[in-house]
Amino acid sequence: MIGSTDNKTLPSLSEAYRSVVVPKSGSPWRRLLAFAGPGYLVSVGYMDPGNWGTDIAGGAKYGYTLLWVILASNLMAILLQTLCARLGLVTEKDLAQACRDYYKKPAAIALWLLCEVAIIACDLAEVIGSAVALNLLVGIPLLWGVLITGLDVLLLLGLMKFGFRKIEALVITLVGTIAVCFALQLFYAHPDWGGVARGLVTPQLPDKEALFISLGILGATVMPHNLYLHSSIVQTRAYEKTREGLRHALRSATVDTVIALGMAFFVNAAILVVAAAAFHANGKFEVAGLEEAHVLLKPMLGGAAATAFAIALLASGQSSTITGTLAGQIVMEGFLNIRIAPWLRRLITRALAIVPAMILIGISGGKNTVFLLTLSQVVLSMQLSFAIFPLLSFTSDKNRMGEFVNPLWLKLLGLIVCVLIAGLNIKLLWDVLGPLWVCLGAGVMAAFAAWVTWGYKEK
Repeated sequence: MIGSTDNKTLPSLSEAYRSVVVPKSGSPWRRLLAFAGPGYLVSVGYMDPGNWGTDIAGGAKYGYTLLWVILASNLMAILLQTLCARLGLVTEKDLAQACRDYYKKPAAIALWLLCEVAIIACDLAEVIGSAVALNLLVGIPLLWGVLITGLDVLLLLGLMKFGFRKIEALVITLVGTIAVCFALQLFYAHPDWGGVARGLVTPQLPDKEALFISLGILGATVMPHNLYLHSSIVQTRAYEKTREGLRHALRSATVDTVIALGMAFFVNAAILVVAAAAFHANGKFEVAGLEEAHVLLKPMLGGAAATAFAIALLASGQSSTITGTLAGQIVMEGFLNIRIAPWLRRLITRALAIVPAMILIGISGGKNTVFLLTLSQVVLSMQLSFAIFPLLSFTSDKNRMGEFVNPLWLKLLGLIVCVLIAGLNIKLLWDVLGPLWVCLGAGVMAAFAAWVTWGYKEK
């Protein structure tokens, strides 16, 4: 019922909950394919326009040097998304619902507000990217492109009326389009494969700006809203509710995640490699906008590569706005336990992205889109700790997870990743704002962490 609330936790994304049948018998491949899909919906967030901004900036400025950051970020993403799948399948709660049910109300509300900031930053990158792509392909002004992007995603999400598999098929098609376009650009770019190999295995940060871009890459790769999204959409699978059925579901979800995020790594790495080969190698170290990148690609790599760039950008923006809107719905429902009409939920989440995007484009005059995209991804990175620490806490709690609780090695590895991400963010604040503000910010974060811990409910 529109506007209704209920004390009982309803299934996450209830219109699609357990709507995809998983065969109880038959070929293992057939059962595995029934689980293929959620990982790809998550993967589009790892190759959205925000990634383009950070990867282009990193490739143009530092060549192949920051490729290791993309690899490390992708490995962290695989670990964290696997934990999300475990949480969703075992507890049958998404991360937002778990925060609401396991924390006391003030702490849960604070986490919700921080998550909404992250979603706005993420959506900002997605709508800007799509608007730029429409401008490059058919000459539509950026402000009109933002409005079109906000409205057409609502039409695309109407496919859910015909089943969640239709949404997955659409997104997988868009992901495949992005991969093909960048394979074509790599062919034309003729990168230095020796430099590519060195960039992957030689960790280095040449200066403070490299740290800023690296945190942007991290924020664009390990995205807070994807953690909430994944823990929800794995529940669309109607697997057999037995111990063995759950074990198979966990294995299949892990395989789906690894394969899909492997494709996302290829796309992210390809963006940086193309930028390094086309821009850095030709002495073009600063690329201020996606439009400029498109213009520069044409004389350097040819018209086909430039067109592929624009098509891939449009596919990236459209696919990520679909999943971003779903994530906004999941977060709103999960944290607040509010049930409103699906079209109204999606309209609200779109408005939260469109309004800031139009304001920023109006202020900047549509220029410096790469900087806007990088800044939005740094904001995402700053929000990560408020999602990953609760995620690790829930999946390491035997009272919640039972026999599927994280083993000791996974707890330690997850803790290292969480502390590393938090530490890198503190280092960035230190460099940008100075020690006084960092100490103040660290104190606020420590107090917030203590408050959330105190607010943890006993089972």
